[in-house]
Amino acid sequence: MGGAGDRAQGRAPHALGARRGRTGLLSLKTLVRSLADNKQLLGMRYAEWCTAAPTLEADIAAAAMGLDDIGHSRVLYGCLKELDGEGDGEDRSYRNLAFLDRPWRAWSQFVAANVVLDTAFTLMIEALAGGKVEVLRTRLRKMLQEERYHYLHGHSWMKEADAGKAIAGAWREAVEWFGPQGSDVDELQAAGALSLTVLELRARLRERLDRPEPPISIDWSGWDQDRRRTSDGRIDQPTLDMIQGLAERRYMPGG
Repeated sequence: MGGAGDRAQGRAPHALGARRGRTGLLSLKTLVRSLADNKQLLGMRYAEWCTAAPTLEADIAAAAMGLDDIGHSRVLYGCLKELDGEGDGEDRSYRNLAFLDRPWRAWSQFVAANVVLDTAFTLMIEALAGGKVEVLRTRLRKMLQEERYHYLHGHSWMKEADAGKAIAGAWREAVEWFGPQGSDVDELQAAGALSLTVLELRARLRERLDRPEPPISIDWSGWDQDRRRTSDGRIDQPTLDMIQGLAERRYMPGG
């Protein structure tokens, strides 16, 4: 995968550190941390529907996808420990999308998250796995095989469920999560840590969902790069308590 060759030529295994220094590497850690937090919460939200979905097959799928995403988050949290640079200090808040702040009240929200958000997170995993940061390149590829099933499940329900409004809302949040042009994602792509730019991520999302992007207007002046969103709000306390009670501490970002 090129790691040995990099070391032989005197370059660090984390190519970003050599090119952009600590600031760029901290941006990468912030992005990976947000991806891990969102994957963990997405898994929890899926699991909440494992006995409430419209069909038995959907119940089983919700449980299976929930376990997948919680497992993926653990891998991502583990990757953070392998990346150089400073940690998050005392900041232990979740950096998740607003769509995951509260339990979903309708199946249409489940479908929207499955179709749009899960796909957006998968695209970012692809971009990280296609970059030059060795620990991400080598550890994230297996996730993509499992995410294929998530995509097929969401795509099938997108055709059956009346989820248009929820899909539009989730799509807006996915665009927020990718960030504005010229922000950290584009800088990380230029440095080689990601294989896709913001515009390329948005184009891939349109291609995967096989539909045009809905009209989206975002005031980027209020965008929080750490949380990758423009809105206030936090994860609900019962969910936070549940995660902290069930997860192993070594995989947790804390609370």
